[in-house]
Amino acid sequence: MAAKERAYDIGSQRARSIVIELGNEIRRARLEHGLSQADVARAAKTSRAQLSRIERSKVPAASILEMARLLAVVGLELSARAYPAGQPVRDAAHLALIGRLRAKVGPGVAWRFEAPVGGPGDQRAWDAVLLAGPAKVAVEVETRLRDVQAVQRRIGLKRRDDSGVSGAILLLSNTRHNRTVLREYGDGRRADFPVEAVRMLRALSEGRDPGGSSVVLL
Repeated sequence: MAAKERAYDIGSQRARSIVIELGNEIRRARLEHGLSQADVARAAKTSRAQLSRIERSKVPAASILEMARLLAVVGLELSARAYPAGQPVRDAAHLALIGRLRAKVGPGVAWRFEAPVGGPGDQRAWDAVLLAGPAKVAVEVETRLRDVQAVQRRIGLKRRDDSGVSGAILLLSNTRHNRTVLREYGDGRRADFPVEAVRMLRALSEGRDPGGSSVVLL
């Protein structure tokens, strides 16, 4: 199954699970407050039949707006957050950027793609891991950089939980936007990425340990 199809199925399954859980919450709260389906449906400006279907998990694609209204009527508040869970679907620009790095790495360096970070249950992965002699260098790819500090934190947490990694590459598209963001951030990234890009690429082209982490624009 293709990565896009897997992500689609995972998202669909999660949505159905959430709708079922919320339908059960609505029913429990409605009964606790002694409200009829007709009372709740009227206040939420929906039909009693629709509320009944939601409570019985028969509406797999109920909207957030509809669920939030029903929950509010029974004294509950809908809250939602998004959490990192696996890798996003990659586009052509992302793959092309990895290809440019591969062209600069020596034949003696082994590649691992979508390399897992932690143990069982940890869905995070590096975009790639390079094995250069005894060194294990992780690669994190960003085609359009927005928040350098957020990316640094993400890489730092991954490195904390992947003890085998000796260095990391933040691989960026060599665009005016990305150069501007890095320039504005100034020296704040040097503590985490002290190795100059030229030195990093030279070491990898020769198949040896680059000795640390680097920001590389290609």
